[in-house]
Amino acid sequence: MSVTSPLRSVAVRVPATSANLGPGFDTLGLALSAYDELTITGLPAGELDISVTGSGADEIPVDESNLIARTVRYAYESVGVAAPGLRIDARNGIPHGRGLGSSGSAVVAGLLAAKGLLEGRAEFSDADLLRLATELEGHPDNVAPALFGGLTIAWTDDETPRHTKLLVHRGVAPVVFVPDRTMSTSTARSVLDPAVSREDAVFNLSRSALLIAALTQSPELLMAATEDRLHQERRAQAMPETDALVRALRAEGFAAVVSGAGPSVLVLADGPGRRLEAAALAERHTGGTWQALMLAVDFLGGTVREPAEGASLHEL
Repeated sequence: MSVTSPLRSVAVRVPATSANLGPGFDTLGLALSAYDELTITGLPAGELDISVTGSGADEIPVDESNLIARTVRYAYESVGVAAPGLRIDARNGIPHGRGLGSSGSAVVAGLLAAKGLLEGRAEFSDADLLRLATELEGHPDNVAPALFGGLTIAWTDDETPRHTKLLVHRGVAPVVFVPDRTMSTSTARSVLDPAVSREDAVFNLSRSALLIAALTQSPELLMAATEDRLHQERRAQAMPETDALVRALRAEGFAAVVSGAGPSVLVLADGPGRRLEAAALAERHTGGTWQALMLAVDFLGGTVREPAEGASLHEL
């Protein structure tokens, strides 16, 4: 492939994610089939042109503070190459500020764009991408599924982020209920206790292990597997409507959890029919004010390609 030209363009697509999945706090993440899609073009140094449509378009900055632009510069600096100017055309399908990994997906989009723009001049391994994304985002549980797709388990080993990817049982049918208000991750974290009891720690360890089995082999175990004692009850005070919906759904046998830091609610239904029942219950409970997103598990993760080509330069 030829050396990057100043006007080279890449097309990037990154899935939404839902982290924690109940008991797997800061560890488990799932890629979902809502997407941010971007075309990013290299310009002469110092130039910046950002256009955003879709979710969050009115709030996302279009100057040097833009997260995608900052991430592209960070990736270039990491390999010792001067960053170009950028034209960013973003079409956001991931609800912003609602617990579906929008900031992590923006970081992943910037890293994949840099990888594509630098093709032939610098290389980024999967480990490089996860490390850089974690440095920028702070936690690997959201960026890992955005990068690699599927169900991911993320951890750190000697301060190095690592992950493994698992395939989700085809009987698992996700549905996300999205309110019209947002919640910042920092606010959601501020209400958490700094210490937990041994009993609660063991409880969550057992449920997290069970959740892996439920998602990969035995969806009928999802109700028990999504129980949590570490974060959801403590966050209820910051998002009472979310807590009320989770409780209403679980009372009727649906495996409902807070999606990421909230305020969206994720239901891991054990079949398409069950998620339709969950949607009907949620509509009655909320008066139809929450949007129901019937999603699939995204198994591919983030991709980058040349806009005129069908083949990806990078598929994780």
